[in-house]
Amino acid sequence: MKRIFSLLFLIGLMSLGGASKAEACSRILYVGADSTGTPNSEVLRIVGRSLDWRTPIPTNLYVYPRGMKKKGNVQANSVEWTSKYGAVYAVGYDGGVTEGMNEKGLVVNGLFCKDAVYDNELTNNSPHMSLAVFVAWLLDMNATTPEVVSVLKEHNFNISGATFDGGTVSTLHWGITDAEGRSAILEFDHGEVKVYEGQDMPAMTNDPQYPSMTAINQYWEKIGGVHMLPGTVSSPDRFVRGYFFDKHVEKTDNADLGLSIIRSILFNVSVPYTYVIEGEPNVSSTQWRSFANLRDRRYYFDIVTNPGIFYIDLNKCDLRPGAPVLKLDTSKSQTFMGDVTDKLVKHAPFTPMF
Repeated sequence: MKRIFSLLFLIGLMSLGGASKAEACSRILYVGADSTGTPNSEVLRIVGRSLDWRTPIPTNLYVYPRGMKKKGNVQANSVEWTSKYGAVYAVGYDGGVTEGMNEKGLVVNGLFCKDAVYDNELTNNSPHMSLAVFVAWLLDMNATTPEVVSVLKEHNFNISGATFDGGTVSTLHWGITDAEGRSAILEFDHGEVKVYEGQDMPAMTNDPQYPSMTAINQYWEKIGGVHMLPGTVSSPDRFVRGYFFDKHVEKTDNADLGLSIIRSILFNVSVPYTYVIEGEPNVSSTQWRSFANLRDRRYYFDIVTNPGIFYIDLNKCDLRPGAPVLKLDTSKSQTFMGDVTDKLVKHAPFTPMF
């Protein structure tokens, strides 16, 4: 009895400590099955993520073709590139790419991480790269996670970003996954690039940084989650729950069933809409969820105040050089459900918040 009481007391302290720092977003990778005996890229993989924030973040969807010339910032010494791959981006405030998926099935998700420090004296003179287009740059120029990792480890760029939402600083880390399940978590520690690589890395939330988070999860794995799981909205608790359920669901090659499975896991790690804790102004409700089907190149969007979920099929988009930029205005999506690729309209590129 004393051992059980001590364990519950420890769990309570862990949960309370995390609840006071509840931040935004969860990312879970669902890996299904393949019954055809085809290569690893044909296994059903769906990256699900929730975007949690204290106020609504207007987020529209853009589809960009290949062959577009872009800059990482407005300053003279900035990264420049011409996109190799077309992609769909989720763009917050019509000013910054939160996440996206390219035509090769590469997905990059940006989640908050309050301990992130992007620069130091060694990076100050490197070409400038704004957070507003950092994810787009990675998706535009790389087909696989190893390619992204190679670019990151060269670290020939200096990241910076504008504040938003009344002065909030964009301190982020990123989850990267390709069609074959090769994964990486990218974090910046006082200007040092830290990349944690693995196959089909299942879970990612916010603070603490990834090594500490995996240590917490390993503690819970020893306890076992069938009879007990941490239940708060704190980042470690969401990580543990998402990781556990992801490991204990059916593995299917059916895209619709797989979407239902990962969607239900994301519901379990989401923060109820309008949920507040007295004295904790930074607790954030889930505003929307996305689901990137890497095998079938479908990008689903699920706004919590909408009755339905809808998706863009990249296979149906014209991504050839010279094709127009397309936009889906999600403020008009209350009645959207299913495939909405035909609702994309020609639009000017978004204006980055450099």
